[in-house]
Amino acid sequence: MSTWVYILKRILGAIPILFLVSLVSFFLIRLSPVDPLAQMKLNPAISQETIEKEKVRLGLDKPVIVQYFLWAKNFMSGNMGYCTDNTKVSTKIKGRILNTLLLSFFVIFCSWILAIPLGILAAVYYNSFFDRFLTLISSVGMAIPSFFFAILMLLFAQHTGWFPVGGLTSINFDEMTVFQKIFDVLWHLCLPVIVLTTISISSLMRQMRANLLDILNAEYIKFAYAKGLSKAKVILKHAFRNAVNPIITLLGFEFAGLLSGAALTEYVFQYPGLGKLILEAVMQSDINLVMASLMIGAFMLIAGNLIADILLKITDPRVRI
Repeated sequence: MSTWVYILKRILGAIPILFLVSLVSFFLIRLSPVDPLAQMKLNPAISQETIEKEKVRLGLDKPVIVQYFLWAKNFMSGNMGYCTDNTKVSTKIKGRILNTLLLSFFVIFCSWILAIPLGILAAVYYNSFFDRFLTLISSVGMAIPSFFFAILMLLFAQHTGWFPVGGLTSINFDEMTVFQKIFDVLWHLCLPVIVLTTISISSLMRQMRANLLDILNAEYIKFAYAKGLSKAKVILKHAFRNAVNPIITLLGFEFAGLLSGAALTEYVFQYPGLGKLILEAVMQSDINLVMASLMIGAFMLIAGNLIADILLKITDPRVRI
């Protein structure tokens, strides 16, 4: 089966998954005692006409199943409704999704570029001081809560002045040149990336170490050594390719997990991403925004798993897709 046919089949297969996610999410939200329009009714800036339009759009006077299909029809046509502050949901999401994708890209890149080599070194020098030190550091990284680490880094930035204490850009961002703008964005990304990478790298490194240790004891690895192959060639050409496969399968879950896992970190650093937006939407009972965010999370999970499957095929041609 060609890769393109496989991708098409996966996209078509994602349709019923998205349907079930939206159906379950919508019913759980609508069957709860929360009034979807409560915040809009309490906001004096929102006119009664807007509230009535939103009530008609959601079909709140109709049965729940009818409400769902009305919401689904509007969602597929790009009409996601209004937030509690009378802003279009689509407008809010468009302004945040690129920021979240940017943060996710840097976190995944930094995590993998560091975790894989460190995991290999820890396995090669098993039970050495270096291995024990990495195990200790990874245990600390897995144990520390992300929001607590984020607060510590925020206090560090405020005390030293080496990093900005929040946001994505500086106040005078519009007055900067192109290169200054790129540097300014990267400078603001440093602390959130450090926090999320530290949490992510710990589990990835331990997984890589465990996989490689298991493979290094396999018979075909001993046979490769017996043939006179160098240690570097045996590890990188034979052992590594098999050990990295289980790690690649985790990519999809990690990609989607950043959306929810980064929420508290984004909130601490006031980073304008989807995670912070979702957290605020839940706190304000903003039903339309919560539903749109849940669907984006499902899209990210499906896209991440698809990317992981394609990478798995590239790294190991024996895998059939």
